[in-house]
Amino acid sequence: MKTRIFGTAVVGLVGAIIGSFSMMLFASTHFANVAGPGNTPPAVSAEALSASSGYSDQDRIVNAVKRVKPSVVSLLVTVNGTRQIPVDPFSQFFGGGGGGPVIRQPFQARASGSGFVYSSSGLILTNSHVVPKGVSQITVVFANGDHVPGHVYSSNPAVDLALVKVDNYAKLPPPVVFADSSPGRLNAGQWAIAIGEPFELKQSVAVGVVSAFDREEPIQDENGETHLFRHMLQTSAPINPGNSGGPLVDDQGRLIGVNQSTANPQAGAQGIGFAIPSNIVRETAEELEKNQGKTINGTGTGTGVGYLGVQLSGITDNIRAQLPNYPAGAGGAVILAIPPNGPAAKSDLALGDVIQKINDKPVTKPEDVISVVKDTKPGQSVRLEVWSAGTRKLIVVTLGEQPADVYIQQQEQNQ
Repeated sequence: MKTRIFGTAVVGLVGAIIGSFSMMLFASTHFANVAGPGNTPPAVSAEALSASSGYSDQDRIVNAVKRVKPSVVSLLVTVNGTRQIPVDPFSQFFGGGGGGPVIRQPFQARASGSGFVYSSSGLILTNSHVVPKGVSQITVVFANGDHVPGHVYSSNPAVDLALVKVDNYAKLPPPVVFADSSPGRLNAGQWAIAIGEPFELKQSVAVGVVSAFDREEPIQDENGETHLFRHMLQTSAPINPGNSGGPLVDDQGRLIGVNQSTANPQAGAQGIGFAIPSNIVRETAEELEKNQGKTINGTGTGTGVGYLGVQLSGITDNIRAQLPNYPAGAGGAVILAIPPNGPAAKSDLALGDVIQKINDKPVTKPEDVISVVKDTKPGQSVRLEVWSAGTRKLIVVTLGEQPADVYIQQQEQNQ
């Protein structure tokens, strides 16, 4: 009798162990972030469904949304600023033209955007224009309805990406997984799913396809300055105000881009949205994570092209006649104009100076200067040997970044 009872107990114990192991295996493949030391509380997550597994496109899209949606947040932002108020409010009417004296008054603006969990340390990735300079309050709203205070961790306006930090939030969802956006890994025609908060409609999903790659999109900021965003991903997934900063994912729920802007609807454009490709996002986010409290490329325009800030001409007969004592037969590039606030304007260069060498390379025509400047990164210096009213000078100039409107104008001229 004792032997029979012991045998039955052993069989039961083995069955319990196998059952427990099976449940653990099931949980490990069907539930993400199981609670434990160093882990966040349990969060239901769906497995990726591959295209070869026999599931329909709709199944994969629905499953991808289930995977990503818990990690998508909305950002409620308060920005402090100033505005100009006419001393005489009627001066702009009755022929006044609004040109009278004004006073500056502080004001607060409220806006919203989207973002998503980037790291388990509480970092949220979004567009920098969602959390611009002057932001005084950020509330991160999670999919479960929790409102958690956040603050700007770091920002790169030239790429339009920023990290927002939430501290000590125990229910943080898992970070979004990145896909490879390089050509061949990501193809035109693939599904593209935008998740975010268009027009404050929280947790909205829009579906389209990857339309094209390597687009350039000029956008004006709130100060009217043009910024150029290069190498953008074009998608037909509808992107509206409030979608900014939210994830654009593939049908496996992996990040392929960060939603940023849409083509001008006033021009009749429909289904043309732009996102920052995931490879650029990954590289920029890694840099931002290492630079807490900093604004990187705060004055950048996104062109990434060196800028000297001069208008040049070759030595024509007419110009040579206006340069007394300039050596006969000598070439060079004469400075005809120096725009204000540019690198040249802050140096010892002057109108009528002739650039004869740049970085020890002879200059016979303006293109010689333009070529070296374009091959030199913003922030680096060039050495100029200059003929200035009969005197030879060596002038070192630190290059700026070419303004976006200048870059666009040159591209249009080349085309």
